[in-house]
This record gives sequence, C-alpha cells and structure tokens, in this order.
Amino acid sequence: MIDHEAWRLVLAVALVAWATALLLEILRRAPALSAGPGVAARIGAAAVGGVALWSTHVLLLAGTPAGAVEGYAASALVVAALVALVGALVSCVAASSNLGTGAGLPFVAAGALVASVGPVVVAQRDSLFGPGVGAAAWPALVLGVGAALAGAVAALLLARRVESRDGMAATAMRVAAAFSAGGGLVAAQAFGIGAGPALLDRDTVAGGVAPGELTLLASVGLACVLAVVTLALWLDARGRARVRKARADLRRAASTDALTDLANRSLLEDRLATAVLAADARVQGAVGLLYVDLDGFKPINESLGHGVGDRLLQELALRLRALVPVRELVARLNGDKFLVLVESDAARDSLGRLATEVLETLQKPVTVEGRELVIGCSIGIARYPDHGAATTLVSRAEAAMQAAKRSGGSTYCFFEPHMASGAREQVELLRDLRVAIEDQQLELYYQPKVHAPTGEVTGAEALMRWNHPKRGLVSPAVFIPIAERFGLIRSLGDWLIDEACRQARAWRDQGLRMRVAINLSVHQMRQDDLVDRIAEALSRHKVNPRLLTCEITETAAMDDTAATRQLFERLARLGVHISIDDFGTGYSSLASLRKLPAEELKIDQGFVQDLESSEDARAIVDAVVKMAHALGLKVVAEGVETEAQHRILRALGCQELQGYVFAKPMSAQALALWAMDEVGPRPLAFRPSLFADTSVSGHDTLTVEPTAAPRSATH
Repeated sequence: MIDHEAWRLVLAVALVAWATALLLEILRRAPALSAGPGVAARIGAAAVGGVALWSTHVLLLAGTPAGAVEGYAASALVVAALVALVGALVSCVAASSNLGTGAGLPFVAAGALVASVGPVVVAQRDSLFGPGVGAAAWPALVLGVGAALAGAVAALLLARRVESRDGMAATAMRVAAAFSAGGGLVAAQAFGIGAGPALLDRDTVAGGVAPGELTLLASVGLACVLAVVTLALWLDARGRARVRKARADLRRAASTDALTDLANRSLLEDRLATAVLAADARVQGAVGLLYVDLDGFKPINESLGHGVGDRLLQELALRLRALVPVRELVARLNGDKFLVLVESDAARDSLGRLATEVLETLQKPVTVEGRELVIGCSIGIARYPDHGAATTLVSRAEAAMQAAKRSGGSTYCFFEPHMASGAREQVELLRDLRVAIEDQQLELYYQPKVHAPTGEVTGAEALMRWNHPKRGLVSPAVFIPIAERFGLIRSLGDWLIDEACRQARAWRDQGLRMRVAINLSVHQMRQDDLVDRIAEALSRHKVNPRLLTCEITETAAMDDTAATRQLFERLARLGVHISIDDFGTGYSSLASLRKLPAEELKIDQGFVQDLESSEDARAIVDAVVKMAHALGLKVVAEGVETEAQHRILRALGCQELQGYVFAKPMSAQALALWAMDEVGPRPLAFRPSLFADTSVSGHDTLTVEPTAAPRSATH
C-alpha cells in the first residue's frame, strides 16, 4: 500500500507534468500571435508553471514530519511563490524565443532552477542556512539542482523534436517532455525539502497555515487552475480547427462543382496550364482533353424535373470518376458537359480507347426514382500540342464534340482544323446578334390561326426573324440556341414580349383586334420577374391581357415544381390566354394537366404530318382531342399543309388550325392588308369579333368564342 509521502510525490509529479504540457502548448502557439497577445500568452504560461511549482513545493513540504506538527509562515510561502513565478517567466521567455535553437538553453535551465529550488531555499532559509546546518544537507541540495537542470533541458530538447513529428509520435514526444520536466522539478524540490527538515528547529518557525489546508490548496486548487487552462486551450484549439475547416471548405468550394463534387472549370484550367508546362519539359510530351456532352439530357430534365436531372448527373459523374484513372482530372464544365484532362498517357490511340470506354459506361441504364433512364453522350477530343495552344484546347475539344453530335451522337471525334470555322461562325453570330438587338434588325412575322368549322382567322402566332445585313433572313433555329447558350435569351424574350404587345396595339388602332400568341422558353420561365414584365408591356401599350396568348411547351409545363405552378397561376391571374404547345412530345399526366389553368392544347406538327398515312397518328390525335374536350380545353393543330389534313382535323373536332395550307408567316403589315382588303394567300374571312371600335379608355373588351372560355386551375 502506498504511504502518504509516496502518494504526495506521485501527485506532485502528475500535477507538474500536466502544467508543463500546458505550458509547452501555450508557448508553441505564442509565436503565431501578434505582439500583445503573444506577450500575454508567455505571461500566462509562466503563471501556470510558477503556480504549479509553488503548489508542488507546498504539497511536499506539508508532508514532512515537521510540517505535520507545526505549520508554515504565510509570508515565506508568498515570497516562495513570487520566486517560482519569476523563474518560470525567465524559462518561458527563453523557450518561446529560441524553441527551435539551442541559444536559449542556458536561460531555460537557469529559470527552471530558480522556479524549482528557489521556493525551497526561501521557505526553508532558517533550516538550510541557520546555525547548526550540517554538511549532510548539501549533497541533497546538489542533487536537487542537478535534477532540476536535467528535467528542464530534457523537456526542452524533446519539445524541439515535436515540430518534426505528427500524429501519435508528436503526442508521445509531448508526454515525454512533460514528465521529464515534472520528474526533474519535483525531484529537485524533494531533495531540497529532504535536506531542510532534518535540521529544522521547530522553535524558529512561526505557526501559520495548517498542513491540511496547505495540502488542499496545493492539490485541489492547482488541479482546478490546470483544468481551467486545459479547457481554454481545448476551446481555442477547437475554434482554430473550425476556422481551418472553414478555410478548407472555401478553397474546396472555389475549385469544386457543388452538385457532382467534381473539379470545376477554374481548377481544370489551372491543372491544364500546369500539365502543358510539364509536357513542354518532356520529350514529345502531350496533354489530352475529352469534352463530354450528354445526348438527350434536356428532354429528361424538362419533362421529369430538375431533381431527377440532378440525380442523373450525379450518378453519371460517379461513373465517369470511377472510370478515369485517379491521376487524371475530371471536371464538370456546366449543365450536362464534362471535361477529362489526360496527362499521363495522351497518345492518340489511348485517348480513343478512353473515349470508347466513356461512351459504353455512360450509356448503361440509370435508375432514378424508380425510372430506368438511358442516355448517351458525344465526345470531342483535342490534344496538345497537335491541336493548338493551351488557351484554345477547350474550344477545340468542344468543336470536335459538336461535330460528333452532328454525325448523330453517341460517338467521338478528334479535332480537325475545319471544325474551328464553325466555332468562329458562332462567335461572329453572337457578336452580330448583340448588335441586332440594339439596331432593331429583329422582326416578328405572324402566322394566322384559323377557326376550323368556319375557316375564319381568329388570331396569329408571332415568330421571330432576324434580318441580317449580310446574311439575309436568319432562322430562329440558328440564333435562338446561341442566345440561350450565351445569355442573350432574356434580351430577346423582353423584345418579343414588348414588340408583340406594341403590334397588337397598332392593329387595334387600325380597327383590328388580333389575338397574338408568343412562345415562352424554359429559360424565360425560370425568370422570377417574367409575369411582371408581361404585365408592364400590356399596360404600357394598353392591350387587353386576353389579346395575348402565352404558348409553353408541354415538357416545360409538366415540370412539376412549385416555381412552374406559381408561374401558371400568376399568368392566369394576369388574364392572359395560356396554351400548351408541342403537345404529345412530353410526358403529361391527366392529374398534372387538369391542375394547370391552361385553355388550349396545341398538337405537335409531327402527328399532323402523318395523319394521311398513319392510323396510329389519327388515333393519337383523336384521343388528344377527346381528352382535351373532356377537360374543357380548346384544341389547336399546327403544321397543317394539305387539304386532306385539314379535312381530317375538322372531322376529329379540332377547333383551330395553323399551317402553310392557309398562310405562311408574314409581316404585320401584310397581315393587316389581308384583313382589311382580303389581299392574301387565299380567300379567308377574319372573325367579325376581331373588328370593333376602340373603347374610350384605350383598353379593349374582348369577345371570346365559347370554345375558348377561360378555364380555372381547379377544373
């Protein structure tokens, strides 16, 4: 069983080791602090060390036979505490300033000696230096001094080696340093105290603090102080760790795609620049770049919703990352486009094999929310230095990808010089399109809609045309994708809305109340202020909202999101006529369709073109017409090109028709002349309700045919 003196010795070593570990940790952090906090940290470390040594001295002193009888003078203990603090401060300043060198080693040792032996000398000055002190006391003092110096030096040397270690090795070094200092300093005090009481004259020591109180103060009090300091250091370390993690997250976010966790374009461009420099330093060095663009992703994203599209992208990104070697970089450029940077083996044959593997891997079915989706991709490959500088490598790979798409998709192409001309043409068209918007080179053409039973014109669809000064009339199929890709679709959409409303007002002033239909793209539907801009255009030109039809594709309309439903509701409250365009090409459900405040369905022209030759096409159109009528929707068929198609659609019950058999798209002036003077492609009457006097207020009331009566969203 351990006696009281041994217990005190073990407790003293543990407390001093604990304090030394805290002291070294504070000193390790001090150099990173600014001047004021750095000084405060060193003083705090000195306080921890000084208090620990003084408390240890008291703890050991209270365990001597003399201490058990008498008690000790408070004044002597106060002076001993000050000596311990001064010695500890000297050691801390020297250790903190010279932790990585040996220059401060003498000062550290001297401070440790003062802090450990000093309190013994002060508190026991009468017994050590008074009359009758024998030679037997001095060997103990010498051993104490040696133990103090050895412990301090060993602790400092171990602390210096911690900086070159990490993990468990660093922790072991810190523990060894703490116990080296603790053992040496406690041994110094034990030897000094052991030398003093043997010659202690009880009559010369004034009664003071009781030994039991000293023990409680030295052990419990010091433990509380050390616990508080430990907690403070732990909280500080935790805060620093959070700051480091936040910084790491920011750096990661700046270089990583949030959806797929792949690299983003910024990181890829940095790696590409580094890879090109490395390739230049090698003999026949090369870098390969694969531009991967998914085939058929847009219809899936628009028909099944962006949530399904996002999960599909995540799954394909995982496949791509698993397929490509770890040493290569896979990045998501934007949308459904990915880039693969190949540095290690960029030989042409190797790049072709990798592209083949990517094609085979990505076209395997993906199950998302219980749906099995199959999607392919087109890949363009560019190689440095064969295909140009690093700054053009991405655009060259993209040009090759576009060539792969034009050849039918689900294949790969290497870049060839003639492919760059198409990219240059897009850049030129983009530049000219910006000018066209500013210089009013755009124009709306209008294709009439005809009431099937009577043959009367009931309205017109606005179709955008670009009168290029050099290229002539440019089709929307050419410039609309460029506008969508490069962010000009909003400007085009704003112009379309304003111009359609302006023309409706101009016709009204001529006595023609023509209903105008405009097409809203998916990009416009994602704009929060779309309805506000439509309302502002109607108000500015003083046009009745019922004179405007907004045609929205079926795939966009069936995007079952809160934003889409809100858009339909806001358009309905505004009072505009809502039509679902290209019906039959998407994935409509009756449950979704009946919730929309739409008033008409527009059958896709692909079904109309096959009416004469396909029983299936007639059956589909017949089913669509019956379903629409059951829901209270008017049915419009577009792309009517023959009299036979005209007769079939009338027999099936379509209310309105549109197509070349009646009239091709024409300018606003030509349509007005046709209405007023019957000068047109064929003799057609305009519905009488389209002609009326302008009201006094400037806003029109509109007589709507019964088949086009407004339908509530809760039909």
